[in-house]
Amino acid sequence: MTLDDLASTSGEWLRGSGPESDIVISSRIRLARNLADFPFISRATDADRAEIERILHGRVESLRTAGKAPAESLYLKVSELPEVDRQFLVERQLISREHAQSEGARAVVVDPSERFSVMINEEDHLRIQVMHSGLALNEAWEQATKLDDMIEEQVTYAYNERLGYLTACPTNTGTGVRVSVMLHLPALAITRQIEKVFKSLHKINLAVRGLYGEGSQATGDFYQISNQVTLGQTEEELAKKVADVVPVLIDYERQARSFLIENSQETLHDRVSRAFGILRTAQTISSEETMHLLSSVRMGINLGLIGDLAIPTVNKLLIHTQPAHLQKLSGVELDQADRNIERATYLRRHLNGESKGNVSHN
Repeated sequence: MTLDDLASTSGEWLRGSGPESDIVISSRIRLARNLADFPFISRATDADRAEIERILHGRVESLRTAGKAPAESLYLKVSELPEVDRQFLVERQLISREHAQSEGARAVVVDPSERFSVMINEEDHLRIQVMHSGLALNEAWEQATKLDDMIEEQVTYAYNERLGYLTACPTNTGTGVRVSVMLHLPALAITRQIEKVFKSLHKINLAVRGLYGEGSQATGDFYQISNQVTLGQTEEELAKKVADVVPVLIDYERQARSFLIENSQETLHDRVSRAFGILRTAQTISSEETMHLLSSVRMGINLGLIGDLAIPTVNKLLIHTQPAHLQKLSGVELDQADRNIERATYLRRHLNGESKGNVSHN
């Protein structure tokens, strides 16, 4: 498997096959871990980073040799990748923006189905990440724990009996767990209830971020909900806090969608029709506008306003129309103006060719 192979496919989390996938895009468990014998990344020398990467590369290879990790998994030295490939991995949610932009020896292990990735020398020595489609926190948690246990058999983690796992950022110390769910909440945004919902989440120490996690803005009404603190709580308590609130958010979003159908059907229909029409005919279009329009189309499909267009296709377009994906798929570097033209061409080809979606007038 190569990065080019990834560019032409969609990971499991994009396929829209999981529970509640009309609203829940994906569930993610991320574990922060550090090796006991080395300083944290912020204090590590270039030689330390290189040695950490070398050791962990060897441990990953031994797991693959023993059949405990997929033989076809991809090991990439991020520090040696061109910028477009690093950005591609960010867009695919396989590495963080910080991992792409930092310095020194660093790498990532990528599962062929993209259910997991393991970042080496990000903010911590190890960031183990598992992503599943829809609301599937239990399944993601089971896989993350299994991966963590396999790696811990190979290395010694920095751990304190009183504090738990030691991490570079104090907010991760303890379990080192970040539990997050990515949600599509367009109706709550349209009905202007989203800020009230977010204030309620902040009161119970849940963070709200954009599509690409920490520091990113919400685009296209996609939001990541996650725990803020790990110290003093068990893994089960952290997962339960997120798991308990997500069904409430799903219910709020469905109520808002029902309200729009009952009270603003013509306005809603117009919004969806315009979005679909622009995407199918535009000659040039920005990434941000594409996200907003696809958000409306995705909601329209789930409300039965658009037929013959599948949610997995829209999920794929959300990612494949991002800047690095367009360049990987076209095989050439493109400036912003050319990307906007290529993006419009890609959208027309998929929405008018492979998928003949029609706006329902019922």
